[in-house]
Amino acid sequence: MKFKELEPANFKGNPFKMINDDWMLITAGEKDNFNTMTASWGGMGIMWFKNVSFVVVRPNRYTFEFMEKHDRYTLSFFEEEYRDALTICGTKSGRDTDKVKEAGLTPVFDNGGVYFQESKIVMVCKKLYWQDITPDNFLADFIHEKYPNKDYHRMYIGEIESMFEKWVINPLDLQ
Repeated sequence: MKFKELEPANFKGNPFKMINDDWMLITAGEKDNFNTMTASWGGMGIMWFKNVSFVVVRPNRYTFEFMEKHDRYTLSFFEEEYRDALTICGTKSGRDTDKVKEAGLTPVFDNGGVYFQESKIVMVCKKLYWQDITPDNFLADFIHEKYPNKDYHRMYIGEIESMFEKWVINPLDLQ
């Protein structure tokens, strides 16, 4: 499957559905050493006049090490048929197993990042900023419930440098 570049301003997806309902893979690293994790928290928007994503990763996640070490990360979004693969990538640690292989995903090493051939949408992001989430800044009491182990996330804001969508060949285009 091939990808074609997509201008973020022309993106027609619904980030609320894509992130919360469909989930995404956050991936960082390089060809010889990378890790990915499933996430359902994050967002997209404009910051500092740039198209950005923001993602949160707990320090105890293996992906955290890769996020800290590398300047870029990718967000990969999938069709529903890959729900089991996303479940594997969210419940297994890359420290202990080759979860990408177990999930049946095919890594692509291109455009400064690692993403997956099976993705329907890919965003390659360059880190611009990070901030640790601290309980002193919570303004709503319910948020404390999300951290019973006090393992607060680190938030990363990344510029969306490139965006790709799965390219489906239309037979009419070949005539």
